[in-house]
Amino acid sequence: VQLQASGGGLVQPGDSLRLSCAASGFVLSDYAIGWFRLAPGKRREAVSCITHRGDNTWYKDSVKGRFTISRDNAKEMVYLQMSSLKPEDTAVYYCAASYYDGSIYDPEASEYTYWGQGTQVTVSS
Repeated sequence: VQLQASGGGLVQPGDSLRLSCAASGFVLSDYAIGWFRLAPGKRREAVSCITHRGDNTWYKDSVKGRFTISRDNAKEMVYLQMSSLKPEDTAVYYCAASYYDGSIYDPEASEYTYWGQGTQVTVSS
């Protein structure tokens, strides 16, 4: 069972990135997916989550209007489109899977069962 986040990189403030999350060993479309991030010296925080059918989403206040989470269950992929990136968005981003759609609301990392290796996002001029 594995999740893999990809798509990170070094960008300038105001730029965009799209992160992707793929799964192996389980059916991604059966799970709610959350994007979390961990920045140096900070606690891990939830950024955005989506229910297994993609009919409901949640966003951290500081990313609302800038980030968009989506999924393509036919391709077993989940995406995080990040726009207007800011230096404070710099972090390692992880995708995680929860069997419970309720986990997308006020998400806690402990509610997510499967985690993958993260992808580094660095926003710097």
